[in-house]
Amino acid sequence: MPYKERESFKLYYSIGEVAELLNENPSLLRFWEKEFDIIQPQKNKKGNRIYTEKDVKNLKLIHNLVKERGFTLEGAKKKIKDQHKALLEKSDIINSLNNMKSMLLELKDSL
Repeated sequence: MPYKERESFKLYYSIGEVAELLNENPSLLRFWEKEFDIIQPQKNKKGNRIYTEKDVKNLKLIHNLVKERGFTLEGAKKKIKDQHKALLEKSDIINSLNNMKSMLLELKDSL
């Protein structure tokens, strides 16, 4: 059985790394930062945005609501305000299931 090593997590991510992870433009992330209060990246001395793991999870949540599920920005804000913790838990479960699915598909292909 192939063993896939767990991805290493960084403490901080640049805006380019997060944009690549979400397959979006950095300008969209800057826009979402202005629109959503839950996105608050730190800035280094040069003024570059530094995203934590919490920021990345919140951006993935916003991306899921707006881009994949078709929420408007106002609808996404309301949903996050009302159910933020539950949405993050569901997102973590979905990510775990998707990782398991990809691992099982790799296993199937190797047989």
